[in-house]
Amino acid sequence: MAGDISLAVDIGGTFTDIVLRKGNDIFLEKTLTTHEDLLVGFFTGVDAAMARAGLQAGEMNGPIIHATTVVTNALIERTGAPTAMVFTRGFKDILRIRDERRYDMYDPQIEFPRPLVDADHTFTVNERIYADGTVGRAVDDAEIDMLCEELARLGIASVGVCLLHSYRNPTNERAVAAGIRKRLPEIHVSLSSDIAPQIREYLRASTTAANAYAVPITKPYLDKLERTLRARGFPSNALIMLSSGGVVAPSTAGRLPVRMIESGPAAGALGATHASKTLSFADIIAFDMGGTTAKVCLIRDAKPLVSGYFEIDRMYRFKEGSGLPVTVPCIDLIEIGAGGGSIASIDPLGLLKVGPRSAGSRPGPACYGRGGIDPTVTDANVVLGTIDAGNFLGGSMPLDADAAGRALESIAGPLRTDAIGAARGVYRLVCETMASAVRAHAAERGVDYRGVPMLAFGGAGPVHACEVASLLKSRTVIFPPLASVYSAFGSLVTPPRLDLVRSALQPLSEVDWDAVEKTFSELEDEGRDALREAGCPDASIRFRYAADLRYVGQHYDLLVELDQRPAGQDAAEHIRQRFHSDYVRRYRVTPDGVDVEVVNWRLTAIGSEDRVPEIKLTADARSGRVRMRKVHLWNDGEDVRVIARSELASLGRLQGPLIIEEAETTLVIPPDWCVQAGALGAVMANRLGQEQIQ
Repeated sequence: MAGDISLAVDIGGTFTDIVLRKGNDIFLEKTLTTHEDLLVGFFTGVDAAMARAGLQAGEMNGPIIHATTVVTNALIERTGAPTAMVFTRGFKDILRIRDERRYDMYDPQIEFPRPLVDADHTFTVNERIYADGTVGRAVDDAEIDMLCEELARLGIASVGVCLLHSYRNPTNERAVAAGIRKRLPEIHVSLSSDIAPQIREYLRASTTAANAYAVPITKPYLDKLERTLRARGFPSNALIMLSSGGVVAPSTAGRLPVRMIESGPAAGALGATHASKTLSFADIIAFDMGGTTAKVCLIRDAKPLVSGYFEIDRMYRFKEGSGLPVTVPCIDLIEIGAGGGSIASIDPLGLLKVGPRSAGSRPGPACYGRGGIDPTVTDANVVLGTIDAGNFLGGSMPLDADAAGRALESIAGPLRTDAIGAARGVYRLVCETMASAVRAHAAERGVDYRGVPMLAFGGAGPVHACEVASLLKSRTVIFPPLASVYSAFGSLVTPPRLDLVRSALQPLSEVDWDAVEKTFSELEDEGRDALREAGCPDASIRFRYAADLRYVGQHYDLLVELDQRPAGQDAAEHIRQRFHSDYVRRYRVTPDGVDVEVVNWRLTAIGSEDRVPEIKLTADARSGRVRMRKVHLWNDGEDVRVIARSELASLGRLQGPLIIEEAETTLVIPPDWCVQAGALGAVMANRLGQEQIQ
């Protein structure tokens, strides 16, 4: 991992962000994402950053970290290859039956996302593993022969195997996999005992299906990435960002693409964690608004909240249960279809609506001049003057202000206003949508969000952050350096890491600690092997331990971090006390006299963590020019000062309204806020009348 020249690439729905570190110097690049071939945009941006830094590929001596939307796109757009699933006989319809929960009890027209695997691609085998792990019926080779004939006839490219109770004993799953690989070696095989060895049959099946669906896309993509890097002369291999915030080798990520689904947002959360530590803010709301979506993560005690469960492709963005569940370790965040490319429209009731549909990078907002005609959030900001159409991306991508105005006029009529009025409505509605998401996300986790500082990043985040913070009663907004590419930067400040889990359902008072010792030894070996692939020496690898716990009789569990590897009977009381403490902090109450139950044991393997150098950015060419611009956000035609970010330190404390520009984003400071340069290159904005941040 060591080296003074390293590279991070974050592929988003609209832009591909590149951060190149050369010693203490940072070089940035943003380019439009090329959805037809993501690697075209990848290397377009990398080549431009390398040229600006005056570097050749062979000089790269540090890691190349990559976060990508390739898995998310495949799952949401259903662009995967033909995929099949194999279940225990009698459980064929588990992906359609789900867990029989209704996320809205009072909606008679309730909808769920279509399963990733069609019913006619779902098969069963007559086998049985009992709940205690004993084999009730082994797999019949003749049945595997017939299964393989059907897979070949249907042209199946990938198959997932999810047999009953395989998390306790994977013998039958491995027998099925061995039979398929022997007869059909070209087919990818994903086993639930490898992907998600946990209880709860539907969650395990859904996770395995997602992995099987993504493997035929992800593995060739990562293989091509490695081949292209070698062909271009890069000596470093890529490391792939995972949803849990760790990075692993492409070979590991290729086998487990389901762990990459939230890789980009996870990188942003890691950047926020870095800011929390370096700026000495224990708690932060990480607000990342890009071109397609906005993401929010709560940082508490300088650590992001982590979950073992999340959903993709939700039918209703704020309703848990309306998507496809995935049970893999993930940084706990909420994603909202509210980015710069989110499309504004009029709903059947005649009301303004923003998102979740997005114009993406092709055709993009109307102002991009690439054929888009729908009004978007970016178009609204151009009309309002908060974004300078002639200076977008430092002038490298001028925007069409007239096209933005025409797009907003298309919804202005039904709203009985003009283009400026419609744009103002779009701006305020998208801010309220994001604030509502933060309120819901924080309330569900027992967190009081009021007054918590907000860290704003992403290309569109600084444009809307102060308005969102006001709605959340937050006193402070922090704009970090590299704000527009902060997710890519976040991937440079995280060490290699892999999160692993094993189910072990039993009351804490009845735990077999010898079995726990064996489980953690196996998990440590698996984590150590994965980090070796990522280039970590054994001496640098360390482990963290955790458990999913609940009170006996409960359905939901709580992830509790442990100080050390649990061993012996003394561990039981320590774990019980930690669980009680975390439960009270989350729910404010705790039942009396109820035993605690272990659901899963968790282990995190972490590699060496390099020191992050002080960030040094090239001075903005616009330094020294204080300009005025007509801005219509607060009042029609208001003259607002516009300064370059690099000039703020010399100008001292300024009161809004104010526009602060840098090449890749714009900081919008409302009239009731003041702003000044802060520590480590950050810009600190505070609401007037509130305590000044040091």
